[in-house]
Amino acid sequence: MRDFAVPVGRLLLALIFIMSGINKIMGWPGVVGAVEAKGLPIPLLFGAGAILLELGGGLLVAIGYKARFGAAALIVFTVITTLLFHNYWGFEGAERQMQMIAFMKNLSITGGLFLILAYGAGPMSVDGEDDEWG
Repeated sequence: MRDFAVPVGRLLLALIFIMSGINKIMGWPGVVGAVEAKGLPIPLLFGAGAILLELGGGLLVAIGYKARFGAAALIVFTVITTLLFHNYWGFEGAERQMQMIAFMKNLSITGGLFLILAYGAGPMSVDGEDDEWG
């Protein structure tokens, strides 16, 4: 079962980042606007960095090549993004609930990324990071 479950889980975990990176490319002006709205410096750089981390890290995890590195990069990205963009404590009403859901979703995703960081890519990975799953 693990020979099937681990690569499928890895792919499903990475898919949210891959799709988000693609959506950021397709909606580039909105990405820059969101970064500007948070008051972050150099919005073009932060937006491009988000795309690079999401697509790059997501693909590394999905295919199992340097998956630990990809997971570590996505952990850093997800923690920072969660704190900056899903600070539910700063909202009221329905928006607070939506932001709390996004915050908790990101915590769960980060938990999955920590498993990749700890155990490697597992079976059916490009670089054969299967030795620690034994």
